[in-house]
Amino acid sequence: MPDEPRTMAERRPILRVTQPSEMPDAGLTLDADVVVIGSGAGGAVTAYELTRSGAKVVVLEAGPHIPSGRFQEHAPTALETLYEDHGNQTNTTGDLPILQGKCVGGSTVVNAAACFRVPDQVLQNWTEEHGLDNLSPQALAPYFERVERNLSVHQNQPHEVNYNGRLLIEGAQKIGISAAPISRNIKDCALTGHCVSGCKTDRKQSMLVTYLPWASELGATILSGTRAETFEISNRRVTAVNAVATDSSGKMKPVRVEAALVVVAAGAVQTPLLFQKNRIGNSSGQVGHNFACHPSLAVFGEHDKEVYAWVGATLSAQAGDIENPLKGGYLLEAGMVGPVITSSWIDGGIGRDFVEFMENSKKMQAAVTLIHDHNVGRVYLEGDRKRIDYDLDDRDFESMREALRGTARIYFAAGAHRVYLPTTRRTTIESAEQIDSVINGLTNGKHRYRMTSYHPQGTMRMGADPARSVVAPDGRCHDLDNVYVPDASLFPSSLLVNPQVTVYAMASYISDRIMARG
Repeated sequence: MPDEPRTMAERRPILRVTQPSEMPDAGLTLDADVVVIGSGAGGAVTAYELTRSGAKVVVLEAGPHIPSGRFQEHAPTALETLYEDHGNQTNTTGDLPILQGKCVGGSTVVNAAACFRVPDQVLQNWTEEHGLDNLSPQALAPYFERVERNLSVHQNQPHEVNYNGRLLIEGAQKIGISAAPISRNIKDCALTGHCVSGCKTDRKQSMLVTYLPWASELGATILSGTRAETFEISNRRVTAVNAVATDSSGKMKPVRVEAALVVVAAGAVQTPLLFQKNRIGNSSGQVGHNFACHPSLAVFGEHDKEVYAWVGATLSAQAGDIENPLKGGYLLEAGMVGPVITSSWIDGGIGRDFVEFMENSKKMQAAVTLIHDHNVGRVYLEGDRKRIDYDLDDRDFESMREALRGTARIYFAAGAHRVYLPTTRRTTIESAEQIDSVINGLTNGKHRYRMTSYHPQGTMRMGADPARSVVAPDGRCHDLDNVYVPDASLFPSSLLVNPQVTVYAMASYISDRIMARG
């Protein structure tokens, strides 16, 4: 097993998952030391670490188990089968899709494999504003090193940086913006460019092919299609979790798990909703508040030569200023899913204009922007309906404009002759001299930009003060003696960078705190 003498390369472990169709009609009643809700980055790592320590662990995953061999490398099919709400989860305004994986392995199955450690400036802010002096870069370094080693995280080698990525680096270097190949949790990448549809060849080291099989090999029980619904509570302890398993025909079967310890790692949307539904853990009034999500924009630069930005690694290079997220820093990631998705990110026009735009898509340089957004959103239930209130804050819009400005400068420096901005109505920049006038003319407002979010965070804020936070510095809920939260919902603020490696590291850190507590 990882961190042990024998490596997984010697013998690939088998992932054993119990699906609803395999359960008796009367359902299941299970006894465990630990029940883990969610099998994504936080849940999978915690399940493995606690199983490795000798605990009897049960994992409940609301999504289906779809083995890699069934991935179709087709984005619309993946959205329908592997994503929350079939890819239709949005904010209440309806102008921001909020993408999350809903399957065994969670979002790690469908992300683009980008790996960044949380910037030191963010950790410093967490110490100063939230009392988290336990989360210094030095304290977390061993946990980052552990997960990076286990997941084969490495900076893209020259053959893994496609022409689109080389253009980003080239343009950035010409104007003095930091740039480099991106780091990914990939082993022998096949360079198919289908990361967001699931890695059919298992090269992406997602939870589906790493921590979950490792936990399964050691005896963890993993149930798919099983949604946690209610908690049984005695004093300050959750004594059992009641769930519902639903098979492909819609037949529902009850599942009850009694456990001494409960780990809720369902993600920054579903974790607070589960707490709200059960009316627990909210003495601070902060459950579901402080939502952030890195609202992203895709920017395209048209060249005279062919780029084929979607060929090769989904994300190949990065540029920007990730060391100063609290001071206007932004991140650009060279990547493009394919020409069909291009038409949804940029206004390609109609009729002849659209045909010409799509014909030229092979000449497009492409990147997405990320910013450190303020935690202005809220996740809550309105009756039985999920609501995600989030509109782009004016402060964050200024960061977004700087990201667009930097992207346009890089593109023209790399030789582009036109830049397409991700506005709802076509907006282009025809020369480097027009950058400031066009960007300065952009204003914040609903339904004006083609935004997408991949990184929901912050709804179960971690902090030292129980009056201002939900989760304590060791990952345990302030109000409950045996409930821990190790997913992205505990981040006190957004990271700016892709959060998966930070979730892995935090889950490892919290697992050690659980084991130290006995």
